[in-house]
Amino acid sequence: MYTSGYANHLTPSTSAAGNAAQNSIGRVSTGLISEVVYREDQPLLKQLLLLPLLQQLGQQSRWQLWLTPQQKLSREWVQSAGLPLAKVMQINQLSPCDTVESMVRALRTGNYSVVVGWLPEDLSQEEHLRLTEAAEEGNAMGFIMRPVRGDSYRRGQHPGLKIHSNVYH
Repeated sequence: MYTSGYANHLTPSTSAAGNAAQNSIGRVSTGLISEVVYREDQPLLKQLLLLPLLQQLGQQSRWQLWLTPQQKLSREWVQSAGLPLAKVMQINQLSPCDTVESMVRALRTGNYSVVVGWLPEDLSQEEHLRLTEAAEEGNAMGFIMRPVRGDSYRRGQHPGLKIHSNVYH
């Protein structure tokens, strides 16, 4: 999982609404972008990692946006996973470049607690920076879901979590 952003980082607010709601010190920002790299033949790992967080975020009044490449979310799966059906939106059949741009726009609005998007390749540094800034601006979380191919695993690329922390780097 590749994570960046600043949790509990004090930043000055730039919006008039934010200024009215904050005190003179600052506001707590929870903007975050994280990349989850997983093997498609092991879906349990991503469910164990993400579902508790998505369930918790589902308690907020904001929406959850899923940007999926081809598949459509099953209504039954959403309900059985404990996610709020009335707060989950999905857009499918996006190209990878449209997915990044759609994530940036959605994160920036502040209407979503979380935006989940699937991408086949690593993000460029510029894409990652744009997503991070948008997540911080919208006080939202973004998850990039990236499947690793089985042949990559056999060549030495290990599935798992890529963790980046500003605390340690």
